[in-house]
Amino acid sequence: MSAAARTAAIQLIARKSPVAVTLSTKPLPELFGANVFGLEQMRTALPESAWKALRSCMEHGQALDHALADQVANAMKEWAVERGATHFTHWFQPMTGSTAEKHDSFASIENGKLMMEFSGKALIKGEPDASSFPSGGLRATFEARGYTAWDPTSPAFLRETTNGSTLCIPTAFCSWTGEALDEKTPLLRSTEALNREAMRLLRLLGDDKVQFVYPTLGCEQEYFLIDRDLWFLRPDLIATGRTLFGAKPPKGQELEDHYFGSIAPRVLAFMQESELELWKLGVPVKTRHNEVAPSQYELAPIFERTTIAVDHNMLCMEVLKQVATKHGFHCLLHEKPYAGINGSGKHNNWSMATDTGENLLEPGKSPEQNMRFMVMLAAVMRAVDTHADLLRTTIAHAGNDHRLGANEAPPAILSIYLGEQLTDVVDALIAGTKGGSERKRDTMRLGVSVLPPLPRDATDRNRTSPFAFTGNKFEFRAVGSSQACGKPNTVLNTIVADALAWIATEIEKGKAQKGLEAAINEVVVELFKKHQRILFNGNGYSAEWHAEAAKRGLPNFRNAVDAIANFGTKKNVDLFERFAVLSSKEVDSRMSIMFEGYCKAIAIEGQSALSIARTMILPAAQRSQGVVAQSLAATKACGIDVKVQEKRLRDLSGRIESFVLAIEDLTAQFEHAEHHAGSVGEHAKTYRDKVVPAMAKLRELADGIETMVDDSEWPLPKYREILFLQ
Repeated sequence: MSAAARTAAIQLIARKSPVAVTLSTKPLPELFGANVFGLEQMRTALPESAWKALRSCMEHGQALDHALADQVANAMKEWAVERGATHFTHWFQPMTGSTAEKHDSFASIENGKLMMEFSGKALIKGEPDASSFPSGGLRATFEARGYTAWDPTSPAFLRETTNGSTLCIPTAFCSWTGEALDEKTPLLRSTEALNREAMRLLRLLGDDKVQFVYPTLGCEQEYFLIDRDLWFLRPDLIATGRTLFGAKPPKGQELEDHYFGSIAPRVLAFMQESELELWKLGVPVKTRHNEVAPSQYELAPIFERTTIAVDHNMLCMEVLKQVATKHGFHCLLHEKPYAGINGSGKHNNWSMATDTGENLLEPGKSPEQNMRFMVMLAAVMRAVDTHADLLRTTIAHAGNDHRLGANEAPPAILSIYLGEQLTDVVDALIAGTKGGSERKRDTMRLGVSVLPPLPRDATDRNRTSPFAFTGNKFEFRAVGSSQACGKPNTVLNTIVADALAWIATEIEKGKAQKGLEAAINEVVVELFKKHQRILFNGNGYSAEWHAEAAKRGLPNFRNAVDAIANFGTKKNVDLFERFAVLSSKEVDSRMSIMFEGYCKAIAIEGQSALSIARTMILPAAQRSQGVVAQSLAATKACGIDVKVQEKRLRDLSGRIESFVLAIEDLTAQFEHAEHHAGSVGEHAKTYRDKVVPAMAKLRELADGIETMVDDSEWPLPKYREILFLQ
């Protein structure tokens, strides 16, 4: 790690060209899903009776009998082997924020002969070691048994590599004692809860056609690219995903020239191959573009069922990282890789759909459609206001602390943006007047013609809102770019299910006395009145909004540690248990895992910062100081006045002295945090209150030193290089 290595890396980048991508000759409709054993593949491979039975199991959550499981497994194996697969894996999502897999071959031995077999038992259940995954106390280290269970709602797929393919089977992951050890199991449970409560309410509203309701998700993914030769010279990026040091460059994003700008050839080649791989995996990616910050980009998919969309987003992150390596890049998914420029999020576009093809958050033109839409809108308002603390917890981690609340991402205060027209309708319902500019004294009621049509996209968008209505969905903008989005969507499904259940109960109470329409109108207006405080259409970045939110009594958890502490409150435990999404033990375990994750992230950052400061920055600064001191001494010996230069040397020396003291302080604070006694929550507070400020001070001094040290001495690639050299 030297300035010479930095220079060599820059010279290498100057000679790089786009990597040639072998594009398929097949049209996109034929290419899409080519590596997926989806519904059409199953239908082709299975007898009609088996196909119908499997479809019923997938749609209604019924168990597979052994004979059907064997048929499905054999068909899946034949399909995979024809495409070069020798192994299969149960692909699951432990509570690490990433995916996990253990590969087994199809090989078995019969009479000394190797056979390729795959049984229904092996399809349905696997048994990976559960001892080394985060469990938050659910399992002791010596309690190793864990199970993976096939999730038939998410199709199996092939991951192709240079030397063959592997059949990946999406699964849930639980302990021997039955507790969920993953993000997928609670998501599936929450989906069932949402369906159950939505169906109950729809039946009350007179809908007897819909048979099931499911949440939908479109998960936009922001990311940064850095040339791999520069990434190798940044130990902080390698260890933590973000730069712990780096002075502000002369140019950042001030000119606003990167957003939607022309895509650099090397980057475009990377995007094209990423899309090709994702299309083959059935991931419906649609949009690619430059984001606001230099070297930042975005990929966005078409909406899907949430359970599948979550799997696809995990695949998306994996593919982006793998393809980036092939193209000489490293893909950074951290929420804030670089100080002073925009960070990355994962805009979580959520809605509810029916098996009849209707979007329950689609404003309609008929009175009946509008009534249903307003009921669903009221449910979301109640959900977000009542459980803002819980929703905030789902986006709480060390990386997102650098992003939330800055003038680039939503504030940590949860609020809902509806836009002027929809807010006007809500206000009019509360006031009992007709909406629009020409308000009358007529009482506005749901289900009658005085409720105006509510066309989509009738209002502007609000980028500062953490939870914005965008025409036919809500965009939860505060989710972090590196996050597994299973957790936020599990909570979102659950809190909306809770609101739907409350609404259905209240309508049932009032229906007998007042009639259905009057009961619905009364309940919805009551909810709008009670939860109107959660609505805010203005600038979420402003200090005025923070003051106003405090007056309204909205919670404002400014950091991850404060937010995580609310996850296990009695209110939240009761909610999860009421809808059978998480048990109290599972809630406690997840809160512990979130605290532990925070501690570990800050500990890794602290150790990395100390190592870089001691072994790279300080030696470079001292060498530069020595060279300047020798030069001034020689110049002064010739009788030349060097007072101004001596002042600069004193400035540099003073910064170095302060830097050494800051190293000692961070060392002491880190050791204090490491040996802190108490609960995991108290441990996390110590890291937040002691280590994080000490790291910030060390960085401030280091970044000042960087601006004074001879460029030829500086060992770390600078922001001007890592942001603009591609």
